[in-house]
Amino acid sequence: MAGHSKWANIQHRKGRQDAKRGKLFTKAAKEIIIAAKGGGDPASNARLRAAIAAAKAVNLPKDKIDNAIKKGTGELAGGDILEISYEGYGPGGVALIVEAATDNRNRTVAEVRHILSKHGGSMGEAGCVGWMFERKGVITLDGAKYTEDQVMEAALEAGADDVRDEGGTWEIHTAVADFAAVRDALEAVGMEMDSAELSMLPQNTVEVDAETGRKLMRLVDALEDNDDVQNVHANFDLPDEVLAELE
Repeated sequence: MAGHSKWANIQHRKGRQDAKRGKLFTKAAKEIIIAAKGGGDPASNARLRAAIAAAKAVNLPKDKIDNAIKKGTGELAGGDILEISYEGYGPGGVALIVEAATDNRNRTVAEVRHILSKHGGSMGEAGCVGWMFERKGVITLDGAKYTEDQVMEAALEAGADDVRDEGGTWEIHTAVADFAAVRDALEAVGMEMDSAELSMLPQNTVEVDAETGRKLMRLVDALEDNDDVQNVHANFDLPDEVLAELE
């Protein structure tokens, strides 16, 4: 997803993660809670293993990781978190999927609907844009640390579908079934991953003009600032002018 990967990489380089550390901690803990509902042992729960790795990448303290696992397995209270996805449209008719994790469904849908409306978007019916996306494993590595040959050899041999150069970042795509194996193979050869997650990738992207691109980024930022929103997926490709501004 050209637009998404480029803006995600820019956010990482700008250090926006540090500025939103508290929100990142909350999101990482929620993902662990949800993942742990499928079992508290990361060795036999691939989603939990990925959630723990993502939490460590944002420096979530070990005690918070352990408590989140216990909430998910029911050993501690606070594990009543629901996963909900919303589909809708942004400025320019861009398709959006908003993934949330919440303990209050009514609050979250009202807040997401309000954010969309405030920024020129709208909520759609379930399934209205989901068909435009495909769930894939997405792993990113720092392009300055590893050569193309190193990444290609490790990733493709482990079953990855594709390796792309996204402006100084290696982006590896995998089928959902192969995600854990590819991630584990990269770890086994000592490669440090900037991120490793299951994502919704659009089958095609829509080019938007600069003005629309800026509106979309304000919308995405507002959605990501919401404590219940875990991920935002979209099918737009930002023009170089807006990418330069974000950098």
